[in-house]
Amino acid sequence: ASFLLLCFRSPLATPLIFGLLLQAPPTQLSTITQPNFVLLLADDLGIGDVGCYGNDTIRTPNIDRLAKEGVKLTQHIAAAPLCTPSRAAFLTGRYPLRSGMDAVNDYRVIFWNAGSGGLPPNETTFAKILQQQGYSTGLIGKWHQGVNCESRNDHCHHPLKHGFDYFYGMPFTLISDCQPTETPEMDRAFRRKLWLSTQMIGLITLTAVLGRLTGLISVQQKTLTCLAAFSLLFFVSWFSSYGFVRYWNCIMMRNHGITEQPMVTDRTTSLVLQESISFIERNKHRPFLLFLSFLHSHTPLLTTEKFLGRSRHGLYGDNVEEMDWMVGQVLDAIDKEGLKDTTLVYFASDHGGWLERQEGKRQLGGWNGIYKGVLYKHKFSNCRGAGLVNTLSLMLSRSLAENQKSKEDSSSPTVVHLAGGEVPQDRVIDGRDLLPLLRGAVPHSEHEFLFHYCGVHLHAARWHQRDTGAVWKAHYVTPIFSPPGAGACYDRGFCPCFGEGVTHHEPPLLFELSQDPSEAKPLSAETEPLFDTVIRKIGRAIEGHRRTLTPVPEQLSVSNVVWKPWLQPCCGTFPFCWCDKEGDN
Repeated sequence: ASFLLLCFRSPLATPLIFGLLLQAPPTQLSTITQPNFVLLLADDLGIGDVGCYGNDTIRTPNIDRLAKEGVKLTQHIAAAPLCTPSRAAFLTGRYPLRSGMDAVNDYRVIFWNAGSGGLPPNETTFAKILQQQGYSTGLIGKWHQGVNCESRNDHCHHPLKHGFDYFYGMPFTLISDCQPTETPEMDRAFRRKLWLSTQMIGLITLTAVLGRLTGLISVQQKTLTCLAAFSLLFFVSWFSSYGFVRYWNCIMMRNHGITEQPMVTDRTTSLVLQESISFIERNKHRPFLLFLSFLHSHTPLLTTEKFLGRSRHGLYGDNVEEMDWMVGQVLDAIDKEGLKDTTLVYFASDHGGWLERQEGKRQLGGWNGIYKGVLYKHKFSNCRGAGLVNTLSLMLSRSLAENQKSKEDSSSPTVVHLAGGEVPQDRVIDGRDLLPLLRGAVPHSEHEFLFHYCGVHLHAARWHQRDTGAVWKAHYVTPIFSPPGAGACYDRGFCPCFGEGVTHHEPPLLFELSQDPSEAKPLSAETEPLFDTVIRKIGRAIEGHRRTLTPVPEQLSVSNVVWKPWLQPCCGTFPFCWCDKEGDN
């Protein structure tokens, strides 16, 4: 589950979920024409992991303060419960399959810095719109939207090509492979198969050599040479990538230059925080957009010594509490520079907690509360918890009441924007302007239907019946949880989108979320008089939605996600890629 909190510490609160700026209401901005925007995006944080959403054992006072002073959204829906597609939607305000950022295969995220897939250059992000409006735009932290297309330095998917003036952080995502003391995480099952295959091929080769030497087996020298060469080539073909994940993927960049390869994880948190505060200080005299994309709370849960052992939930809880402290430091920097009354702060998670992420008895993933939903790096379910986003936003205008709570649906890519830009007219934009809702001018958002995808596979759809307030959700496909009723796929470590691991429903499973938020009691024609009417209504909406889809290049195809050495960002002469410019400084 992901979650969204909107907290307004000063006059005008707005969720920056869509990223494309809408015309600002003149009645609210008579004195502030271009507010500053600070977007705080957590990674893999569950809706049940923070205090303002009911957790009373993990201390998150700064996040809770945003909710208390501003607006908290409880039906803020992420477009996908895993990183790459969810963030693509957040940046563009469009379902990720519209930009090719979801896939039909199992590799549903950017897998290597040296892959060729990524957010297409022709997509318009909220940063690009703000940049055109004269904003200074910065991204600090995680990107995970690709780097290069055809050569090592073309940077076609880089943040600087998508509207950001400044970038410091990871072009990839944090994984356990980045921490030398942790068990490797990336493609773990596939790597085991590769190791096993290598050992079997090596054993066959060794047996043939010994057989020839002892005379027990008649093998020609040419055959032995070919067999040995094949064994070596097979090993090199995969170990050249998977054997050096820490060097290929765990890098830090400042703009186009690499500063650490591999990254020095002990200082990552302090550098990310320093860069964020420095960006605010450098741009305090002009309108700015700061997108702080946390590496918290993704495994390997990098946590400084100051916070280790502080929480009641082990390393994961420690990591969340440290992130909350970082939120407080950013808010203090805004206050120190006198920007409180001209800055909107928005806090959200990119999607929900990874329930299955465990090492032995250690729980390393978050918690999605009462909501169903699981997620994995490659596959996920589209149950409710996987899409709920936690958001807080503080901003400039006293038109919003303190401690306001909204139960309206909203799609994860929606930027309510006050910078005076225009939404692109040459493409479908799925996000909506939520400012009227947050100001209390309207009782509902413009969203009537939302569609839940697992890759390119539509699993579910929801309908907000405005005349009654009912929120209907129809599941056409659901994952097979294991053990049954667990709400996750603990045996696999992830839930699949298709194949033997899912169940197709005809008629679909129907729930009324305002009455049954945990989706525990499916309705039927016998128990719900409106069952057939609701199913037909949602079915027609799906047909209409599908007519708006157009074919686009698949960014996450196998050919785009595989490691390509000629695309590998390298601080040095490939393959000798190593540097520590932060340490040198």
